[in-house]
Amino acid sequence: MADIVKKTKSHQHPDKDGLEAFVYDDHIVRMFAWATIIWGVVAMLVGVIIALQLAFPDAGLGVSFLSFGRLRPLHTNAAIFAFAGNGIFAAVYYSTQRLCKSRMYSDLLSKLHFYGWQLIILSAVLTLPFGITQGKEYAELEWPIDIMIAVVWLVFFGGNFMMTLIHRRERHIYVALWFYIATIVTVTMLHVFNNLWVPAGLVYLVQYGEMPSAELALKSYPIYAGVQDALMQWWYGHNAVAFFLTTPFLGMMYYFLPKAAERPVFSYKLSIIHFWSLVFIYIWAGPHHLHYTALPEWASTVGMVFSVMLWMPSWGGMINGLMTLRGAWHRVASDPILKFYIVGITFYGMATFEGPLLSIKSVNSLSHYTDWTIAHVHAGVLGWNGFMTFGMLYWMMPRLFQTKLYSKKLCAAHFWIGTIGMVLYVLAIYAAGITQGLMWRAFDVNGRLSYPDFIETVTILIPMYWIRVVGGLLYLTGAILGLYNMFMTWRTRPEKYEEVVHYAPALSKNYDGDPPAKSRLGANTKLGNAGDKFLQGNWHRSLERKPVKMTLWVLVAVAIGGIVEAVPMFLVSSNIPTISTVKPYTPLELAGRDIYIAEGCYNCHSQMIRPFLWETMRYGEYSKPGEFIYDHPFQWGSRRIGPDLAREGGLRTHLWHYLHFKNPADISENSIMPRYPWLLKNTVNFDEIRGRVDSMALMGVPYGELLLEGKTVEHAKGQALEIAMELEAQGGPSYEETYDKKVIALIAYLQRMGTDISKTPPPVESEVETEGVSP
Repeated sequence: MADIVKKTKSHQHPDKDGLEAFVYDDHIVRMFAWATIIWGVVAMLVGVIIALQLAFPDAGLGVSFLSFGRLRPLHTNAAIFAFAGNGIFAAVYYSTQRLCKSRMYSDLLSKLHFYGWQLIILSAVLTLPFGITQGKEYAELEWPIDIMIAVVWLVFFGGNFMMTLIHRRERHIYVALWFYIATIVTVTMLHVFNNLWVPAGLVYLVQYGEMPSAELALKSYPIYAGVQDALMQWWYGHNAVAFFLTTPFLGMMYYFLPKAAERPVFSYKLSIIHFWSLVFIYIWAGPHHLHYTALPEWASTVGMVFSVMLWMPSWGGMINGLMTLRGAWHRVASDPILKFYIVGITFYGMATFEGPLLSIKSVNSLSHYTDWTIAHVHAGVLGWNGFMTFGMLYWMMPRLFQTKLYSKKLCAAHFWIGTIGMVLYVLAIYAAGITQGLMWRAFDVNGRLSYPDFIETVTILIPMYWIRVVGGLLYLTGAILGLYNMFMTWRTRPEKYEEVVHYAPALSKNYDGDPPAKSRLGANTKLGNAGDKFLQGNWHRSLERKPVKMTLWVLVAVAIGGIVEAVPMFLVSSNIPTISTVKPYTPLELAGRDIYIAEGCYNCHSQMIRPFLWETMRYGEYSKPGEFIYDHPFQWGSRRIGPDLAREGGLRTHLWHYLHFKNPADISENSIMPRYPWLLKNTVNFDEIRGRVDSMALMGVPYGELLLEGKTVEHAKGQALEIAMELEAQGGPSYEETYDKKVIALIAYLQRMGTDISKTPPPVESEVETEGVSP
């Protein structure tokens, strides 16, 4: 860049004396744009594969890394962090430079950000399908990748962005930049606090002086357990949607929509209200994902109240976006880019109306754990995030490649094919979700469940699952057309890109401020000047000139909600009453639980019975907070493709479970659960169980004498042998063949699920000792 500046200074016109010359870095934008469309196709392809597996379970071919439970986290991470994430970065790097009249602060940081983020995505591809996961939705990536994310996001991206703001040449910070600031600050906070863990591999290394296998080396356990982990996870999960899939795309809307429509933003004041109310309110809403669970009711109620309040600022943003098109509606019919934006903003409005609706307890009692939630999420991601990203890419293509868009007709075809596919998808899954919820709660005239067998509520959905496959294929086809259009546009680029030199004065240190306006409150009043400044918006204009101060206020706004909800949950012991019969998992059960998590069983099964008659009649006693105090991480789930497993222990024989993993169709003809033949072949590494138990003990799980006597491995082998012999007695294979297989450890965990609460509590010596103990 220094060479460019030197060349241009000698050719400056007289009226450019004293101005600084600079060139925008569009190379980094091109790199992120390519990554966006390529990873988008990959994410949608994986989505189609797992959609096909629900309609046709054998599509996984009995291969471990192609199973639904392992691919579903890959699909969500690819869609959110690879497709949407790279789209965000392309938008931020393009718009920030132009809004600040400045090249990005550091080309090196920009490149480190790009390559670091692609390495993170590749790490997800190389870990999630192979069962290396934390088992927390949208936060599945293991601890070394978490550290990489923190460095790349905060240092390479956040540091580069903030330094660009500080060294900008434009005095005022435009509205899109406000949303970028909120994104960087809040995602950092969410990621750090949700990913506090104990690495089991390091514990093993310190304790035993040798390196464990790669499987254990990458394994970690969150420091939170049970109810606290659930609150922390959905504080993160909901706000990952808010501050990764909403605020940066609103910034994108505020910059690219006016550019495409060639119209100014409708209302500056509405932008201020939209931004601050959204930033403050959104952070409170996470607990509404946990209605009627073991979470204390006050916490989920607070989440519901703020979720309903979110409707107002969200629709304020939608109105601001749509009204920006005033005077340009006649162009929508002929401009496919504007079509993408219109549909995207409309889906934003629909999703942000439905979200508060789903947070209302009476509605949530029907929708939760059903495909209704899946339809809601995909309407937002495919409609809002997907179409806004595609619209941005099509608008930038001619500008990035300095040539004409290859085919406007292909762009229009992409729009219509994607829209039809999206509508087919969401309508089919909305129907599936509402059907599920109504069937689960249906009673006959005799007061019995109309559909007592869970499989009855699954088979009826198969036609809707096939429609989803078709809709997903259409949306994927549209994305492939977009990739082809981008490639062909790139092919017609000039031999060498022209680097346009721009001129602007450096930002002066002194600023006289906005001109004083005529007083509305009276010159003699003490509040006259301050009141006028507030009423006319000058207070915010002043804040826009100070990016560091604005960033700190954003941090304060988002931190308040988290502190108010989290602190009582961690400090008030009465939120989680003790149950004396609840004990830690045995070493083998702990290993089995880790296998359960690695296989992604939480993607299909919940472990949370809500206090509804239709649930307690089907599954048993409703879940209590004290049952989960040793669960690192919690496994309540968010979806029921299969039945709830909270009371699974002891309901079926070992042989039933063994045959069920071998081939579910042999147990239930219409089951859509995939086969797990590798669990019957792969062995458990008993020595590594020591590292798992030691990690739990480090977090306060009372293993006591088992650790002091060094009998962890011996205990695990003994329990495995016992289960294998019982399996043989029930008609299964010989215990010599099975006792060291992963399926035995998994059966041990399944047979333990939910049984502690039914045990007889130990005798107490005095009444004093029983105080505070739940029956």
